[in-house]
Amino acid sequence: MAQGLLQGSGRAIISRMRPEMVAPVRAAFQDYTVRVVELARAMVIYSPTYAPRMTGGHVGIISAGTSDIPMAEEATLIVEEMGCRVTRIYDVGVAGLHRLLEPLRDLFADEVDAIIVAAGMDGALPSVVAGLAPVPVIGLPTSIGYGMGGKGFAALLSMLQTCAPGLSVVNIDNGVGAGITAALIANRVAEGHKRREHQS
Repeated sequence: MAQGLLQGSGRAIISRMRPEMVAPVRAAFQDYTVRVVELARAMVIYSPTYAPRMTGGHVGIISAGTSDIPMAEEATLIVEEMGCRVTRIYDVGVAGLHRLLEPLRDLFADEVDAIIVAAGMDGALPSVVAGLAPVPVIGLPTSIGYGMGGKGFAALLSMLQTCAPGLSVVNIDNGVGAGITAALIANRVAEGHKRREHQS
């Protein structure tokens, strides 16, 4: 599969890699540039002629807790591979909401185009951010949690039941889907900015 992707686009992104897969895949692609993001359990393989492009899009990626970071990092990898700049804000969940306000204010001042918010447990943070943000927010429920709503179900349902406008939700632990959605939005915004600059 990776060989097919490399022939078609010059790049292959592999998600959900088990640790024991990394060394054999690296060995199979010795003549290629390989980027491994262990926290995201992901790898990107680039052909020697592959030239990355930056679109001008800007995505904020927020995690409620440290346990949500792996899914946030999976989303980060996808957003970066789609040409966007990423600003991370980690461990700012509702249990310590005061930690969120200043970094979020800085993110808005830096003209972010879309925001991904990864949260497990009660999944409340995406609704909070969507209630404050002037841009689309993608809720990324994670399988962090226990009890009645464990394994991400409570987080998913909380995000789907939100009263905050502008919040869209992907499935539990779907960092790839969240990253693609945010990057599509950001790239479209960047394209619009470029068109306006060209016309003026």
